[in-house]
Amino acid sequence: MSSALTDLFPYPIVQAPMAGGVSVPRLAAAVSEAGGLGFLAAGYKTADGMYQEIKHLRGLTSRPFGVNIFLPQAEAADPAAVDVYAHQLAGEATWYETELGDPDCARDDGYDTKLAVLLDNPVPVVSFHFGVPSREVVDSLHRVGTFALVGATTADEARAVERSGADAVIAQGAEAGGHQGTHRDNPETGGLGTGLLSLVAQVREAVSIPVVAAGGIMRGTQIAAVLAAGASAAQLGTAFLATPESGAHDLHKQALTNPLFVRTELTRAFSGRPARALVNRFVREHGPYAPAAYPEVHHLTSPVRKAAAKAGDAQGMALWAGQGHRMARELPAGQLVEVLAAELAAAGTALSNYATGGGAR
Repeated sequence: MSSALTDLFPYPIVQAPMAGGVSVPRLAAAVSEAGGLGFLAAGYKTADGMYQEIKHLRGLTSRPFGVNIFLPQAEAADPAAVDVYAHQLAGEATWYETELGDPDCARDDGYDTKLAVLLDNPVPVVSFHFGVPSREVVDSLHRVGTFALVGATTADEARAVERSGADAVIAQGAEAGGHQGTHRDNPETGGLGTGLLSLVAQVREAVSIPVVAAGGIMRGTQIAAVLAAGASAAQLGTAFLATPESGAHDLHKQALTNPLFVRTELTRAFSGRPARALVNRFVREHGPYAPAAYPEVHHLTSPVRKAAAKAGDAQGMALWAGQGHRMARELPAGQLVEVLAAELAAAGTALSNYATGGGAR
């Protein structure tokens, strides 16, 4: 990674932007203060809401940080498929004493307005999810001194990221919690994906820009592994979800290590796009029938998910989590960064010893 970008954060540790109220200013500030790169998640927020969080974060730290925004979704879903799913979810709304949301809410997540705010009030880093920004957008960010990072889930997507002029590509493996950042949602491949180590190797050979590895990383030894595979830094989400600074619901934090939730899977149940979550009743009952319809399904299920959380029922919540969720540690975010950095250093020492003949035989 370019020295200018790595100079922003001493440790190759990036806190993933987790939308839905998880990546709050206090979490990003704690990570940045400890030597990582903290991130705010602007997804599902208004432009003013994003701006207020940036102001709050700047009051907590003078260290660099990033802001993540969603690319607009160009293709509308089949209204008939959404209607069928809405009928299936009617019982959920009744059970939680709420109404289903309006699936026809805005599709662009306020993208243009958020970009305008970020150009008027530049932040050190902006990352993009669900697609590739135009070359003009990336150039405009560069003109105000902002680095641009863009997610990719395949080598072909990484090539598109490089063509955009972005400073780095975030290679997201199938192990990652939350939404897969595929550039186009293909229903035929929506439940598939490439494991992180294989993806990093493929992306590293496909592009010349730096790679940030994301997906299932919970330990410093795993950071060492992706660095050895060619990444310049690692992005961790689920690892930070359990920290006290995280804005995740307490039930969500507890579920990460609750033996009741034994596995994760990619599901469209909550949003209409493939996203990795702990398997609960909602995923089991509705996942097989959810259409490829983002953000329509997200808007449709939002009131139900909020009502389930208010009722204290984890079985109706979107419990986003990566495959390494059982390894979550309830440490303060800053301490977690320090522990990860120490584990990374120890792994580097072990590899060095092995390379010089002092390791296992």
